[in-house]
Amino acid sequence: MPLPIKIVFLGTSGSAPTKERNLPSVAIEYEGRVYLFDCGEGTQRQLLMNSISPQKVKAVFITHMHGDHVIGIAGLIRTLALNKRTEPLEIFLPAGEEKKLMPLITFDKAVIGYEIIIKGVKSGVAMKGKGFSVRAFKLKHSVPTYGYCFQENDRVRFDSKKCKELGIEGGMYSELERKGRIRIGRKIISLGSVAKESKGRRIIYAADTRPTNATSKISKGADLMIHEATYAEEFQKLALQRMHSTSAEAARVAKNGMAKRLIIFHMSARYKSPSVLLAEARKVFKNSEAAYDGMVITL
Repeated sequence: MPLPIKIVFLGTSGSAPTKERNLPSVAIEYEGRVYLFDCGEGTQRQLLMNSISPQKVKAVFITHMHGDHVIGIAGLIRTLALNKRTEPLEIFLPAGEEKKLMPLITFDKAVIGYEIIIKGVKSGVAMKGKGFSVRAFKLKHSVPTYGYCFQENDRVRFDSKKCKELGIEGGMYSELERKGRIRIGRKIISLGSVAKESKGRRIIYAADTRPTNATSKISKGADLMIHEATYAEEFQKLALQRMHSTSAEAARVAKNGMAKRLIIFHMSARYKSPSVLLAEARKVFKNSEAAYDGMVITL
């Protein structure tokens, strides 16, 4: 059985925090490591509040350089240094914006005892990890902005009963997976006769943005789409002006992309309750939910 993928919503407000909602950040826990998507102010405390060790953060993926999505990096970097981190920290952000991140790292001349690796991304694979990759795709906002697709590698699932009956054991499994067939005595055993391919799980993260075809395209069949929904439909004009999405627009992106599940987040601080946003999203895409700080989803 594959290990679970745990998604924790650390901050679900947009632009400004509220009493209930912190600024944007989502953590994906996969095989003992943590991958942060955006890092709004207060993210390191939200990690602690959700029993996630900041030391387990392997990489941070920044959608764009607006303050509500990135200012939390300053504190996180310094806390990791105080806790004697030695492992490098990778930070991904839109290509060409790398210099804008430097003041958050250097402003107080703090002693950082570990390497910080800053990587500019364009559309395509941003990172390859053990058993997964993260792809960047272009979004439509007022500054250069990218969404991210966390894609688990496809895996081969062997039928243990069939394999045992045929005498497949030990290194034969890897040989069969590598070559597609093996010989046992007089028999030729094909991979397809004893195994099936299991599609890797996929998570889409899109904030901040107007609805885009690129988001729908990369979301095709995704297990989970996390999409900003800053406004209700009554503020459609404002959404256009500020290059954000309404909840109904987010739902249309999920529907067009045939995602399995939509979580709306990055909600304007004007909404004390997400009920109106959720109701409008569900009119378009039934399997919609509204995120809240501390929300946990396990795939």
